[in-house]
Amino acid sequence: MTEREKMLAGQLYDCGDPELLSQWHKAKDLVRNYNSLPSEDAAQKEQILGELLGGKGKNLWITAPFFADYGNNIYFGNNCEVNMNCTFLDDNEIRIGDNALIAPNVQIYTAFHPTNAHDRFGEPKEDGSFAFCKTQTAPVVIGNNVWIGGGAIIMPGVTIGNNVVIGAGSVVTKNIPDNSVAYGNPCRVMRENN
Repeated sequence: MTEREKMLAGQLYDCGDPELLSQWHKAKDLVRNYNSLPSEDAAQKEQILGELLGGKGKNLWITAPFFADYGNNIYFGNNCEVNMNCTFLDDNEIRIGDNALIAPNVQIYTAFHPTNAHDRFGEPKEDGSFAFCKTQTAPVVIGNNVWIGGGAIIMPGVTIGNNVVIGAGSVVTKNIPDNSVAYGNPCRVMRENN
């Protein structure tokens, strides 16, 4: 099993794997190019997003700056908008449905590390340095017609249902069911969203 296969399966994997580092560097270069484009250069933005993302529907708008780890694990439906300064750590899949509105400074994480430092780093090398820390992942799924408020953090393994509003500044640690308005730290369902 390759390190990428382990990564997508949620097993401990080596972030320093040459294949993964190559994909990571490619994504960082594409993101840098995207973020430096003139705001009105829609054609070049479309070309970069086509190369960066795993898949996307029609009418995707991402305001720069935007940040991603691999890019190719991010999938958007139709009619989605991502506002500025969002970070998607797509070490596993991030799937976003149709008509999603993602406000500024939203962070979506699929990666996490063992809590025990020895499990994260192992034994030091002869020169005292450590290898890349070990990582695990869990996918994030966001349904259709979802609005995620500014500064929200979506943790690994979370599924957000359809027709959901996540309040600004929320930390979403557990699944949120369809037709909900949820907010807080930790994020909790506060009422139905009709």
